[in-house]
Amino acid sequence: MIKVALLHFCFEDYTIELANSLVKYVDLTLIHPEKISHNCSNVLDSSIRVISFKKPRIRDPRNLLSMVTMMNIIKDIQPDVLHVQETNDPWYDWTLLLNKMPPLVTTIHDVFRHPGDNITAFGSEYTRRIGFYRSQQLIVHTQQLKNILIEQFRISQEQVNVLPHGELGSLYRRRVNQNIQAREPYTLLFFGRILPYKGLKYLLEAMPLIAECIPEVKLIIAGRGESVRQYFPNGYDEKRYEIINDFIPTEEVGNLFQRSTVTVLPYIEASQSGVAALSYGMGTLVVASEVGGLSEIVQHKKDGLLVPPCDARTLADAIICLLSDRSLQQRMQTAALARCQQDLNWSNIAAQTVEVYQKTIKTRN
Repeated sequence: MIKVALLHFCFEDYTIELANSLVKYVDLTLIHPEKISHNCSNVLDSSIRVISFKKPRIRDPRNLLSMVTMMNIIKDIQPDVLHVQETNDPWYDWTLLLNKMPPLVTTIHDVFRHPGDNITAFGSEYTRRIGFYRSQQLIVHTQQLKNILIEQFRISQEQVNVLPHGELGSLYRRRVNQNIQAREPYTLLFFGRILPYKGLKYLLEAMPLIAECIPEVKLIIAGRGESVRQYFPNGYDEKRYEIINDFIPTEEVGNLFQRSTVTVLPYIEASQSGVAALSYGMGTLVVASEVGGLSEIVQHKKDGLLVPPCDARTLADAIICLLSDRSLQQRMQTAALARCQQDLNWSNIAAQTVEVYQKTIKTRN
């Protein structure tokens, strides 16, 4: 059995579900900073070995000691493969450059920083590329990201593997509060970090157009980032908008998706989407911009609707079409849940990941 160390600093939801399925195929140890341990408690398979280490904030020079501790953990495990979920941490990147590493697989969720994303650590846009070149194999979630790595970073086609982002609904159903929320037939959800590339302004332009046809429509805006108030200089109608401009506790996330009939992703740029993966698993329909990796995730008119970006009228029309047609909703919901058992199923993704590990060991030997 292959011995695997799975290291992550973020993308906890993805890592939890991948680890829960991988442990059936490999001898697995999960390594992560102490501060994200609480997100993983109670939802990880009990047979997964978990090792935590202290990790200060990025500007803290004690990160040098933290990285020494991390490397000692990896050396003690002596894994056949080290699998790292992409990190925006320059301390890790320099550690990767200066140390002899086991055969390395890196999952890259975003090749470039999103427009307007000022949360990413200074310099990491450049240092994280070390991970691209030091890895024997890379995993991405869309063909578009594979093409970028091949064309712009000159990485060989054989090194880049496209594996879908698995569904996250089952994880959030395990976390959800016991009081199951009823589905609200005219409620829309805009969820996640609120940044310019998410295109919230186009959804807000579409709302009055939707309300003309569907007066009961309501939009939940949930997430932190930009202040949502800037979009409402004259205040807003509290019956039409529910705004939670803050971090959403994990146990509350599932409730928001259960309440909503449609998740709207009016993005102007996208690589992949954990929000779409969560929506599918929760049975919440998706209307998204046809940009980047979203056009590969959402199958237009099968399990969701795609619209051109930056077009409030077309976005409104798609949402009206979906909210007005119960049988269409049912068909798309059935198709989305079926995909959760097929290409978005974690057991299938874990099996494909093991194939990447086998390839990595062969190329390293």
